[in-house]
Amino acid sequence: MRISGRIRRTVVRAIGKRGGSSATHALLWLLLIAPMGCGDGRTPLVLYSPHGRDLLELLEKTYESERPEIDVRWLDMGSQEVYDRIRSEAVNPQADVWFGGPDTIFSRGAEDGLLEPFAPSWAESLPAASRHPGELYHGLYEAVPILVFNSEALSPETAPRDWDDLLDERFKDKIVIRDPLASGTMRTAFGMVLSNSVAETGDTAAGFEWLASLDRQTKDYVVNPALLFEKLIRQEGLVSIWELTDMLFLQQRGAPLDYNFPQSGTPIINDSIGLVKGSPHPEEARAFIDWVGSRQALLLAAQEAFRLPARTDLPREELPEWAREALDEIVPATVDWQLIATEGNEWMSQWDREIRGRG
Repeated sequence: MRISGRIRRTVVRAIGKRGGSSATHALLWLLLIAPMGCGDGRTPLVLYSPHGRDLLELLEKTYESERPEIDVRWLDMGSQEVYDRIRSEAVNPQADVWFGGPDTIFSRGAEDGLLEPFAPSWAESLPAASRHPGELYHGLYEAVPILVFNSEALSPETAPRDWDDLLDERFKDKIVIRDPLASGTMRTAFGMVLSNSVAETGDTAAGFEWLASLDRQTKDYVVNPALLFEKLIRQEGLVSIWELTDMLFLQQRGAPLDYNFPQSGTPIINDSIGLVKGSPHPEEARAFIDWVGSRQALLLAAQEAFRLPARTDLPREELPEWAREALDEIVPATVDWQLIATEGNEWMSQWDREIRGRG
């Protein structure tokens, strides 16, 4: 018996949802990775990714049209969940490609021995900061944290325009944000605050005090991004911190949401990709990584899925208008990425113990 693509994607979405027993999740995952029986003989390629259905289905369809012998399967979940799952499966890997997430999380995966060295053909086109020195992972896209707001309640002028504006009394109990324990984007934003505190004062005390002030402003921490967007649209919260790509998708679909780029700077996240160590299909995984970072695939992702390419050799005039405008407006923040990668776990544990919900 062969599981159809439609059924398989339903299984993937079911696994990606929170809730349910571990036994149920295990059964669903077995359905996804089980051999397709005496089906069409295609080789499966399994991606673990936080990139969301829009991009994953786009790349699945395009890649399979070019490589009809490959059956692309994907599991969509948060970047922290991807790391946790790959780590838990290290003795018996199920994924072929770790596709997406901040390089601070990939750095932990590299230290844990979860990645196999591979230098894709496009690696030389990356800035040095986007390339692991041991070729264990490479930046594919650039993710940009932004200040999001409900555009029916606020304007770009009255909404927060920089990080410290979030602490304005006007926004008390008006802020809803993703839980940083589940979100790589929020871990990065919080990590920026704490690493800047170390750079400016020598320790994290001022940074944690800023996060405590933000906690006092925050109405809710939300695990699921879909619930975050729903709360903002319903004005159960008016302001959030999130990522540019999702906001552009939501605006395209008519959601009453807008955003400001933080005026003092925002951390530009290397959204990376790597070959899972012990991948069941390593050659197919290498071929996919080579393809997804190609000029053709990057421009497709930019045009259809609002991804900013990390490669520096793509002509600016070939990028879509939204990308050119964003590059003109973004102010990159100075961030100690190595410090965040080294200390981020302990910082988030301290935040969870001492700050969350105590405002």
